[in-house]
Amino acid sequence: MLEKLQFYIDGQWVDPVEPRTLDVINPATEAVYGRISLGSAADVDKAAAAARRAFASFAQTTPAERIDLLQSILAEFKKRQDDVAEAIMNEMGAPWGLARGAQAMSGVQHIKAAIKALEGFSFEERLGTTTVVREPIGVCGLITPWNWPMNQVAVKVAPDAAGVPAGVFNLVNGDGPGVGTAMSGHPDIDMVSFTGSTRAGVLIAQNAAPTVKRVAQELGGKSANILVDDETFAKAVAAGAREMFDNTGQSCNAPSRMIVPRSRMKEAATIAAKVAEETKVGKLRDEGAEMGPLVSEAQWDKVQRLIQSGIDEGATLVAGGTGRPEGLDKGYFAQPTVFADVSNGMTIAREEIFGPVLSIIPYDDLDDAITIANDTPYGLSGFVSCADLDTAREIASRLRTGMVHINGAHLDSAAPFGGYKQSGNGREWGHHGIEEFLEMKSVYGYEQRKH
Repeated sequence: MLEKLQFYIDGQWVDPVEPRTLDVINPATEAVYGRISLGSAADVDKAAAAARRAFASFAQTTPAERIDLLQSILAEFKKRQDDVAEAIMNEMGAPWGLARGAQAMSGVQHIKAAIKALEGFSFEERLGTTTVVREPIGVCGLITPWNWPMNQVAVKVAPDAAGVPAGVFNLVNGDGPGVGTAMSGHPDIDMVSFTGSTRAGVLIAQNAAPTVKRVAQELGGKSANILVDDETFAKAVAAGAREMFDNTGQSCNAPSRMIVPRSRMKEAATIAAKVAEETKVGKLRDEGAEMGPLVSEAQWDKVQRLIQSGIDEGATLVAGGTGRPEGLDKGYFAQPTVFADVSNGMTIAREEIFGPVLSIIPYDDLDDAITIANDTPYGLSGFVSCADLDTAREIASRLRTGMVHINGAHLDSAAPFGGYKQSGNGREWGHHGIEEFLEMKSVYGYEQRKH
């Protein structure tokens, strides 16, 4: 069993102010994998003070110096990539192929993207005799989630604390009441960047309001996947279902609502059910395992409750259902589940399930499909499958989401990631992610007018 009971503050590993431990459960075995400490407001005070001391000098470093530091971090990360993947696999249940090839690799991708963005980033703009300068915002509290841990650490840390001097980067483990509340309301923290649930995001924003700190949030999602009635349909159904089961459905931008022509509902249900049945759910080192367990018992219980709500509210269950997959009697494994004939008012179409549950919703025409897609408090991502690119782009332009994938296009680490509405109010990735952590200063009379 691994134990890491110290926090990283002011360039060294230190004991927590108040000892309080948490067992880390391997969700595939339900056994204790490791033990960590949970921090308190006192630990946040120490970290914030260290960061405040480091800010004055580190804020003056040049982009070239930060690029050099990021290059060093990248080189070291690559040496430890398998260690990172091993930790992710055992902590949150990603099968080894996903843990190494996507989860840990995302750290490499985002550090590289931050380096490239910094290389071309302009920190000054001339407007006549005025110079607009972009400067570091100050001490930042970065609250990261469990579902894509390395991805979120990299996109927050690289644009902000791109270096290793003492106090520049500090790490305190903790929960919402113990650390999140203290961090979001701390008077010496200038900005909070949070990734997690909308419910928690609201609490963080409320707690941050008295200190008027900047709050950048990437929150929940209930992404719609609009499939047009054309020759791409069958392939798009299969691809959308596979995408939904990736990472056991525990991705904020997962295409959880598949919106299909009413006349092709039966066909879509048949194809998606086949994908669900062929998806290999297995233990973390199993050969060919495509889907691992849910992250915790609490998450497993939530997913089971929501699957049951779909059954109770009259959706047609065509694959999966409640309970564990056959042959897996231990671990927080859920069945890849597909519901057809879902109405957009059902609980499974409204709530972010964060599990491998696909809802297929019928539409009558494209205007109806877009209305259904936008009929949600969320607005993180959207998906469109259509043979005609002009039509696909027109649909994309009408979706109230921060991102749209056309015909299975992948995410771009240089492009902004974030959402509309209750899916958040900030952007990460690339140069847009750097901008989130900068203040703007207008220096008037920077150059005197010539008479």
